[in-house]
Amino acid sequence: MLKNNPVMKKLVETGEERIGKIAQQLLSNEKFVATVQTLVSRSLAAKGTLDTALRTALSAMNLPSTEDLEQLRTRVDDLEKLLTSVEGKLDTLVSERKK
Repeated sequence: MLKNNPVMKKLVETGEERIGKIAQQLLSNEKFVATVQTLVSRSLAAKGTLDTALRTALSAMNLPSTEDLEQLRTRVDDLEKLLTSVEGKLDTLVSERKK
């Protein structure tokens, strides 16, 4: 109902135009862009520090980290492939002996 209202359409269009202009002004402001880049850089550094601290804490409690679990999952997958290969070879040998 509101989508078809011409007044609402005009308000939305005006709002979109103004937001576009504000975004354009912000992105053309070197100080703003530099501040955003600094914030992103610091956030990534903080995440790295947090990840390291979390791994250390998990290790101290003798608990596996996400990376440890991924390595274990990879090893299990490799073992499953190896077992499948061995089973296939055994099946081949058994079928050859029956002949």
